[in-house]
Amino acid sequence: MQHSPQNLLFSAFAFVLGATVGSFLNVCIYRWPVDLSINQPRRSFCPQCKQPIAWHHNLPLISWLALGGRCGNCRAQIPFRYFAVELVTAALFFAIWQRFPWQVAIAYWIFVSFLIIGTFIDFEHFIIPDRVTIGGTIAGVVCSVVVPALMQTNSRLAAGIRAGLAAALGYVILWIVLEAGKIAFGRKRIEFDAPTTFTWAKREEDDDAHFAVGTEESLWSEYFAREKDRLLLQCDEVQVDDREYRNVTLDFRYDRVNADGDVLMLDDVAHISGVTRKLVIPREAMGRGDLKFLAAIGAFLGWRAVLFSLFAGSLLGSLIGLVTLVVGKPVWSAKLPFGPYLAFGALAWMFFGETILRWYGTLLTP
Repeated sequence: MQHSPQNLLFSAFAFVLGATVGSFLNVCIYRWPVDLSINQPRRSFCPQCKQPIAWHHNLPLISWLALGGRCGNCRAQIPFRYFAVELVTAALFFAIWQRFPWQVAIAYWIFVSFLIIGTFIDFEHFIIPDRVTIGGTIAGVVCSVVVPALMQTNSRLAAGIRAGLAAALGYVILWIVLEAGKIAFGRKRIEFDAPTTFTWAKREEDDDAHFAVGTEESLWSEYFAREKDRLLLQCDEVQVDDREYRNVTLDFRYDRVNADGDVLMLDDVAHISGVTRKLVIPREAMGRGDLKFLAAIGAFLGWRAVLFSLFAGSLLGSLIGLVTLVVGKPVWSAKLPFGPYLAFGALAWMFFGETILRWYGTLLTP
């Protein structure tokens, strides 16, 4: 690409615009998982002191560096994630502008914004909100109609149909993986070397509970993706409020527990504690947000990107999972977000997909 003054100006604008958009994406990443409006309050605020951030303390990239990653009001530490999101968004906006025609570049700017929001929320909360997945799928179909080149066609109608079919393909493929994984690996059995204490305690602030076994803690809702899911605890002794049981297996559903024939609704229970030797937990191959996330990728990039993103994301996720398993302490309740790896696969396809296909073709037909 020619380095004309006009091109340099637009490239600089793309970088600055990306940093500014990244600042807004930080708002979405912080507020959406906790059901806060992105409009109220309109101004950004410090997560610690809750005070509005002055405009001169809210300049993308610059303010975080100038303030040493701290709030200008209370001096509390501002996570590096805020700077990282702005920098990554700026770099991607710049790279996309350099690589693609301007119509396609604008559509891809929208796409990578959804990818970044979904990636960072999934890393932190292990969820991908419908605003990202369903919203991204709708945006992908609309962008494909407006910019048919996204689907390698000149027809807006054909582009819209291709985007919709690619989105459906992405959803169906991962749905099949999810259901097959549930059948094959839907229950995980953990036998403890020694009797291990556990507690179940209702949370006052919402319809959930804390669940702790030994040193591992989690939310009760994290184990129940389906109404029929069951969690079993083989206990030497257990106390359910004022009831005591010995040598009993607690058979939990999300909203109730069967203890030696007594069916107790968990809404009426405040605290459960005891000693267990064996635990059987329900588990999923992945979250349903991943299905819709891959659908959004298909709506923007087409069916080939769906297959490539799934393959590349699975490969990278497996490698990182193995590394974590080797170097880290085994944790039976550990979770691995899959959305970021799908996003990695989508970005790899955007920039290098055709190159990778040509390289792979040479392996098949040297």
